Amino acid sequence: MKINTSPLLSLLICLLFLQVKGQNISLTIKGSDSTQTKIINALNYQKTFKDFQALKLETNTIIKQLQEIGYIELNHQKLTKVSSKEFVLEIDLKQKYDTIYIYDYHPYFKTEDLESISNTIHDTYFVIPISKTAYVLDFLNSLLANKGTPFATLQLKDIEKQNERNLKASLSPSIDTKRTIDKIVVKGYEKFPKSYLKHFLKIKPKNTFNLQNLKDKTGKLASLPFASEIKPPEVLFSKDSTIVYLYLDKVKSNSFDGFLGFGTNEETNNLEFDGYLNLNLVNNLNYGESLRLNYKSDELDQQTFNINLDLPYLFNSPLGTELNLRIFKKDSSFTTATQKANLYYQVAANQRLYVGIESTQSSNLLDNTSSSVIDDFNTTFYKLRYRYQKNNTRQVIYPLKSSLQIDLGYGNRKQTNETQNQTTSSIQASQLFYLNNRNSFFTKIQGAVLFSDTYLSNEMFRFGGINNLRGFEENSIETNLYGVLNTEYRYLLSKNLYIHSIIDAAYVENEITETKQKLFGLGFGFGLITQAGLLKFNYANGKSDGQKIKLSESKIHLSLTAKF
Repeated sequence: MKINTSPLLSLLICLLFLQVKGQNISLTIKGSDSTQTKIINALNYQKTFKDFQALKLETNTIIKQLQEIGYIELNHQKLTKVSSKEFVLEIDLKQKYDTIYIYDYHPYFKTEDLESISNTIHDTYFVIPISKTAYVLDFLNSLLANKGTPFATLQLKDIEKQNERNLKASLSPSIDTKRTIDKIVVKGYEKFPKSYLKHFLKIKPKNTFNLQNLKDKTGKLASLPFASEIKPPEVLFSKDSTIVYLYLDKVKSNSFDGFLGFGTNEETNNLEFDGYLNLNLVNNLNYGESLRLNYKSDELDQQTFNINLDLPYLFNSPLGTELNLRIFKKDSSFTTATQKANLYYQVAANQRLYVGIESTQSSNLLDNTSSSVIDDFNTTFYKLRYRYQKNNTRQVIYPLKSSLQIDLGYGNRKQTNETQNQTTSSIQASQLFYLNNRNSFFTKIQGAVLFSDTYLSNEMFRFGGINNLRGFEENSIETNLYGVLNTEYRYLLSKNLYIHSIIDAAYVENEITETKQKLFGLGFGFGLITQAGLLKFNYANGKSDGQKIKLSESKIHLSLTAKF
């Protein structure tokens, strides 16, 4: 019988080829003595390789590493082939140098520039470990780039012995012409307000070019409601110009907000409704302006109309103006109209200083004009305000991260027969603490005080409701001094839904009724991003100190904020 051996022969050839191909070559590196060999082995170099090219690359890497840690005078022999699969490299490390003294740095760097890289700095030199030479040169190179010379290069020259353990060298940079920004081009949102480039982002022609600083500045766009950054800025360098390209997008920033609240009237036991509408128009003229319109009507037969106009960077200056008109009507008791005019200076992207005037006119609508609690009056206050606000407008659910506003005012109240000096102050601060990706804690503090010898009911502060003390009727609490603490523990169920607790506490004083109270609001709520906007639901019950909670007096608040 004839046997065909060709398949067996092919299999044997393949196995033999794989065995030969799978054989590795090895590398052993030796020093001139056992101490040097231990130093070399401490580098944990690779010892087996698939081919000679990889082995050769590893020997070059080891030699470079030894030089970087101070053995810059080492000598090495050629690779010796001991057998077909084994190679040996002999290295004489010689003297190790620990530090290097770098001279002639003063024309390019200041002493404070070097404090993070050297512990020994003198007028003519600074000292660094040999092992950090490459890092230090990179660091100094970045400093030169930040000073407007992005193409500068550094090298050490005239390297020689300082003593037996140290080297010295001179710093020799090759410095390109200092670069300044010649032109700024906005792509995507070409009508982005030029005043915001100059005063908000502080990017303008003739500024020294610094790419990292430029990226930091455009990062402030996250706090603007009407613009976003599509991608990081880019730079076009030519022989005699530097052009910066910003890639921006216009964001929908108009909003419509409203809520519906209902509760049971304690006297009639009837279900009563209250609500408000809030329209916010932002940057429709590509100027950065905003117009806020608010109308509120509640179950206490109170009506509020409020309109606010904010015009930033007037005539391309860092100054802006804010105008406000507020009209409040309390059933058939009185009406109050307040006008405000503020001039502000944009200290930084998130900070403003205001100075302004506030004028109020109030009319008594009661038939009994001799009432000592409600009376006609006019007031004029001169006010100072500081505002800090840090937003992250890309976070739809939690857009406000932190804020602080302090108001101080001095003025007088004029009635028919007398004029009385008054002072007022208020504070509002909030902070969102991120515990992790899902858990966060929000807290807000509000407070205000009016100092006067006598008080009228129609000049008192009014608060309560969804925006300050939840679980109470809107503007149902009348006081000349109050402080409110709002807290929410928030848990993010998904990227579009979160739930939260409601724990509010307040302290109020009313000089007219000579009462002092501690008030509390307890409940829960949730926020949901829908196609229409952000829907918020709050269920809260309000009570005073010593009073039992009555579920029948609980308040349910619904609000919807829609962007367009």
